[in-house]
Amino acid sequence: MTRLTVARIRSLKRPGLHGDGDGLYLHVSKTGARSWIQRITIAGRRRDIGLGGFPVVSLAEARQAALDNRKLVYAGGDPLALKRATAVPTFEEAAERVIALHRPAWRNEKHAAQWTATLRQYAFPRMGKRPVSVIGTADVMAVLMPIWLEKPETAKRVRQRISTIMKWAVAQGYRVDNPAGDAIGAALPKGNGNGKRHHRALPHDEVAAAIEAVHGSGAGMAAKLAFEFLILTAARSGEVRQAAWTEIDTDAAVWTVPATRMKSGKEHRVPLSPRALAILDEARAIDDGGGLVFPSPLHRGKPMSNMTLSKIMRELGMDAVPHGFRSSFRDWAAERTNAGHAVMEAALAHTVSNKVEAAYNRTDLFEKRRDLMARWADYLAGGSGKVVQLTARGR
Repeated sequence: MTRLTVARIRSLKRPGLHGDGDGLYLHVSKTGARSWIQRITIAGRRRDIGLGGFPVVSLAEARQAALDNRKLVYAGGDPLALKRATAVPTFEEAAERVIALHRPAWRNEKHAAQWTATLRQYAFPRMGKRPVSVIGTADVMAVLMPIWLEKPETAKRVRQRISTIMKWAVAQGYRVDNPAGDAIGAALPKGNGNGKRHHRALPHDEVAAAIEAVHGSGAGMAAKLAFEFLILTAARSGEVRQAAWTEIDTDAAVWTVPATRMKSGKEHRVPLSPRALAILDEARAIDDGGGLVFPSPLHRGKPMSNMTLSKIMRELGMDAVPHGFRSSFRDWAAERTNAGHAVMEAALAHTVSNKVEAAYNRTDLFEKRRDLMARWADYLAGGSGKVVQLTARGR
């Protein structure tokens, strides 16, 4: 076989394989593109290994790569398996690996689904098929800028998720920097993208009217009861929608939310006011046997949609979201009671950020919270604007 030369390679026009010897071939496509292929026998099977395109991979480099592969096979190795193991993944492939890596530590499958959904919608169209080694700050900017001002919270999450994937790529040795990290910070508009946006909330003196409006609407019974129960307990929407009868102790008037459903990752006891207990009594009538306190009217044993309560509020013209009632409760407690800061924060299941304070805070202040939640229920029932002194009831 006549070995190839650089001059001959450049003059070749006939499509097909052109041999150089020892299993190395130059493939000329119909468009004239040239690439290297090595045919080699691995574990008794003939395999073709791509060695790159010419002239990026020179004739000398292709010969050396083919020789290295032959030596590896002679020693019992597999060049194809080694190539797959060391290949740089695309951004989409890297995202799949990062999600799989973190999935066991996430509280629920919904978190993984949110990761996948946001990346598929915003990041993958731009850079999903590109190797993580070649993605730059310009690519990340192109993903973020269309939503940075219009959807700041979404943009912030997308940036954080891209950054996590790129940190993984750095740790794996695929690149040396994080294009979604500090390097991009100075290039993004300030304020809108980084500012914290609070959930829209009703003033506390309008909450009672909101409850009355929902009860008078055409909403389903489960939604009406869940709406008021959410307000009375100052809980998060997901905690209420997924509340199970096994978590409720009506005799002790306490609802124990398991750690797996809490944002803090810690079990949370919620004291139930007399009105909250009355709501639970009413909810027995809609029990579908699936175990949930406020089940979906459409799917047995499934919680109602996370958009159900928001939709009701929107249709009734309320300029607020369900999560905002936690702020309404917090404002009422601060303005209308003498409850301590720790009691109010414990009622909202907020994590103590000060490590020293957290180390000494070994109680959930349950009895003080019980009194506070009872006063909140009384306030909503009576609509009183008077300052409430938190003294022990019945003593």
